[in-house]
Amino acid sequence: MNQQNAFQSFKTKIIKINQLLLILLRLLPLLLLLILLLLLLRLLLLIPLPLQRLLLLLLLLLQLLLLLLLLLLLLLLLLLLRLLPLLLLLLLLLLLLLLLLLLLLLLLLLLLLLLLLLLLLLLLLLLLLLLLLLLLLLLLLLLLLLLLLLLLLLLLLLLLLLLLLLLLLQLLLLLLLLLLLLLQLLPLLLLLQLLLLLLLLLLLLLLLLLLLLLLLLHTATTTTTTTTTTTTTTTTTTTTSTTITTTTTTTTTTTTSTTTTTTTTTTTTTSTTTTTTTTTTTTTTTTTTSTTTTTSIILLLLLLLILLLLLLLLLLLLLLQLLLLLLQLILLLLLHLLLLLLVLLLLIILLLLILLLLLPLLLLLLLLLLQLLLFLLLLLLQLLLQLLQLLPLLLLLLLLLLL
Repeated sequence: MNQQNAFQSFKTKIIKINQLLLILLRLLPLLLLLILLLLLLRLLLLIPLPLQRLLLLLLLLLQLLLLLLLLLLLLLLLLLLRLLPLLLLLLLLLLLLLLLLLLLLLLLLLLLLLLLLLLLLLLLLLLLLLLLLLLLLLLLLLLLLLLLLLLLLLLLLLLLLLLLLLLLLQLLLLLLLLLLLLLQLLPLLLLLQLLLLLLLLLLLLLLLLLLLLLLLLHTATTTTTTTTTTTTTTTTTTTTSTTITTTTTTTTTTTTSTTTTTTTTTTTTTSTTTTTTTTTTTTTTTTTTSTTTTTSIILLLLLLLILLLLLLLLLLLLLLQLLLLLLQLILLLLLHLLLLLLVLLLLIILLLLILLLLLPLLLLLLLLLLQLLLFLLLLLLQLLLQLLQLLPLLLLLLLLLLL
């Protein structure tokens, strides 16, 4: 009975020891993971932070707590195994220590491998970050150069726009001067047209007067010629009557004596005298007709010449009027064109002013972009410096781990 009780108590103790060992084996990976996390946190704490001391204190406290837990577990094992003989206790302790040492060695190897891998990964990440930062720096530098070029181009555009504005203002002034000149020329042209119209009226009046004179002269010449012809006919009739009287006298002389014949001779002498008078009258009529015809022809020729001159003057005046009308039309067209040009120039000036107002805004935007890029450059440079400070620490850790 005593043996059976001892055997049962031994069995119960072994079962309890196995249970405790299983509990320890379950708790060990958690403890190892906690230790790994603490080591990683220590590595992370190498990065400068404002709360670094507080985190270090917390890590130390966690490590102390873990050690206390391990001690408590060992004490529990000793309390449970105090009824066993010392040999079994020593053997079990040795076995446990060996197992723990083996586990610790394995865990340490694993931890070292993990740390090496982590450090390598960190180094790779740092190198990649450095490369990325360098690329970003290059890109930012290129952007800065491009922005500077854009600024220069915008400044050149501003200068060109200012020059264009000055040129357009000069053109505006010239156009305004031309408009003033044209406006001054228009009343002069109107006055010239009025003068030409007055001259045309005067010439027309002169032409009418000359035509009336021509008509009067033509009627006067025709009446004088008719009167001369009537006088000639009357003289011829008188001569015929005298011839009839002479014949009668000759007949009387034949019937009477010789004394009567002498009388007939006297009568013949008288008849001759009458004929002479008739001849003189005919000569006078011919002279008057000749003089009147020559003067009328000369006057007619003069009047015709004057008429021709007046007609030529009329033609010249009409041509001048046409020229003036053409000039007026040309001036009006020029006015319209100048007004259109003025409107276009004003529109162009407005557009240029709008561009001049927009360009400073663009310059401000570019300056803001430059400031942002410079700020980013500074940040990247700070990150690069911090990473470069971390690189030697990581290299030292790797060397220590390898050793």
